[in-house]
Amino acid sequence: MLEEQNYLCLICLCDLRGFVKSAAVDHCHETGKVRGLLCDMCNKGLGAFRDDVDSLERAVKYLKESRWE
Repeated sequence: MLEEQNYLCLICLCDLRGFVKSAAVDHCHETGKVRGLLCDMCNKGLGAFRDDVDSLERAVKYLKESRWE
């Protein structure tokens, strides 16, 4: 799986070679289907949003609109 992803986290694109022992196997909590490998931070981030796409989209909108220029 690491090779297929070019050793990169599928979200932040960090190099997972340094995280091999702690790289998270991400999965859908409803279906149990494996989605891919993530770094610990991205995996925890998704978990904090409970895989709720609407909440994640609101978070993205919030970040885009609240940038300090």
